[in-house]
Amino acid sequence: MILFDVLRRDKWSRFVLTLRQEGLRIALRKTARYLRARLSGSGLSSLFRAGSDKPGQGGDYLGLMWLELAEKQAFHLPEAPAVHLKQRKIAMIGDMNLPQCRKYRVEQPAELWHRAGVGYDFAHYEDVQRATALLQEASHVMLYRLANTPVTSMLLYESRRLRLPVLYDLDDPLFSVSAYGTYQNMDALPLSQKQHFLREAPRYLDVMNAADLISVSTPGMVAHTGLYSARPVLLRRNFADSATLQAGAAARAKSGARSEAFRLGFASGSMGHEVDFATIAEDVITFLDAAENRQLVILGHFDKKLLPEALRPRVEMHPFTDYAAYLETLASLDAAVMPLADDAFNRCKSAVRVIDAAAVGVPSVVGAVSDMAHQVEAGQTGQVVPKGGSWLAALETLAADRAQCRILGLTAREQLETRWAARCDLPVMDPALLEWVKA
Repeated sequence: MILFDVLRRDKWSRFVLTLRQEGLRIALRKTARYLRARLSGSGLSSLFRAGSDKPGQGGDYLGLMWLELAEKQAFHLPEAPAVHLKQRKIAMIGDMNLPQCRKYRVEQPAELWHRAGVGYDFAHYEDVQRATALLQEASHVMLYRLANTPVTSMLLYESRRLRLPVLYDLDDPLFSVSAYGTYQNMDALPLSQKQHFLREAPRYLDVMNAADLISVSTPGMVAHTGLYSARPVLLRRNFADSATLQAGAAARAKSGARSEAFRLGFASGSMGHEVDFATIAEDVITFLDAAENRQLVILGHFDKKLLPEALRPRVEMHPFTDYAAYLETLASLDAAVMPLADDAFNRCKSAVRVIDAAAVGVPSVVGAVSDMAHQVEAGQTGQVVPKGGSWLAALETLAADRAQCRILGLTAREQLETRWAARCDLPVMDPALLEWVKA
């Protein structure tokens, strides 16, 4: 029975996502931990499994309650209970298996909404007991990164029974066959993974189009989402909350004096970013060869064998780790490069890497693809390389005056605190989103 459970479609989907985002070693480690827990009889805990056909679990969890309410002619409500109490409280229910996604799209909004005087709490969608309890107290529900499953269908049904307005939130075009079909990073992964994401895309669109409103993380996502849905689409960018700012300051304080070498960093939070780096590899090689005191630092997931042979001896590798250790390594850099291959998927990307670098006072060098170019002010907080421009020239500008380079990093940190922190207006959030919640 355990073997059948492990091979379930939802478990396989989670394994593939973990493999892509965190690498094979982490995916296998999590699988082994889950198997040990199941064999010991503790693996299921109190969570109701998505897609379970057993009464009282998964998508059938609310069935008996619904039947009782219907028989008593009490199924439909005239208005949401929270609205009757004249309070605004958001129930965020999402897929929180990916640490970065949980941080930026689920946990951080608590600070933003509390600033606006709106209650906010969240639950993993498979924690059915907690999720349904939050719905009973909510005035609005937000669904994050959810595909169509028996559990999500049940939660949507209960949201409608409670007359709750529903928002769907997403920060990657998981619903888009056209984006995945042309996503160049997939070239570094097995074809089976690409086919998996293509098959899953309609299931995300199902839930998205069941909502009243959609919020996404970048202007590129706003435009691309409009190709797939007639629902209104609003912008809510990722931002730096108080915890990020504090963690960045702490990491910077630990970093100490800068190295004599000019340390250039490239961070890779998921599999496949070797394709992005390849777009600037020649310029980086030329940059490193121009002086002996220059070094490339790669953080996260990266197959060193895919680097040009001439570059490998000059590279310092740091494996994927926790956020605090990642920031400490990032704080040791002079500058961070953030290239992206130009395709529909990457044009939807947010500026989380810019936020991380700015949090520790490191300037970013970015291209014209994605929202990163909107968050870096050329010559003030970093460098923006236009399409067809020279990454080599941008890097040489920074290396030629390291004192000025440090000033760019400090200015990036200042702008992060003032312009890109929690706020309920642009550039972080479309004010119409707050109006929707307060209406």
